Amino acid sequence: MLESDDARALTPSDGGPPADDDYMGPRQLAYFRQKLMDWRSALLAEADATLAELRDDSHHEVGDEVDRASREAAQALDLRTRDRYRKLHSKIDAALARIDDGSYGWCEETGEPIGLARLEARPVATLSVEAQERREMRERQTKAGRGGN
Repeated sequence: MLESDDARALTPSDGGPPADDDYMGPRQLAYFRQKLMDWRSALLAEADATLAELRDDSHHEVGDEVDRASREAAQALDLRTRDRYRKLHSKIDAALARIDDGSYGWCEETGEPIGLARLEARPVATLSVEAQERREMRERQTKAGRGGN
């Protein structure tokens, strides 16, 4: 029970995952779970605020075409941002599921550790830096093979 108490006590505000622990041991997993949950909560709050703003803006009459165009452009940007948040929310949920099933922190292509620094920078990462670079190289080669378009 002491181990789970220690894991709960560690939070992202403590300055990073415990590097001296076993890779993806209980404390590191607890750290990343909390980081992902905090990120998801922040995204949901921002999405709710955006939705409220869109609703509020829809009730205002805008006088001229320039103001209307400006409002519509801002709403389109808000909707694109909301869509990005929705996709990111799905990635966060998938990362939390990987924590639950024990595969979090391990490269889905090689089975090697993704690494604490990469997970700290991108907690939803599923590939090590090397595997990600290989994937991007293959995509560039495929695109170049199709004529670059």
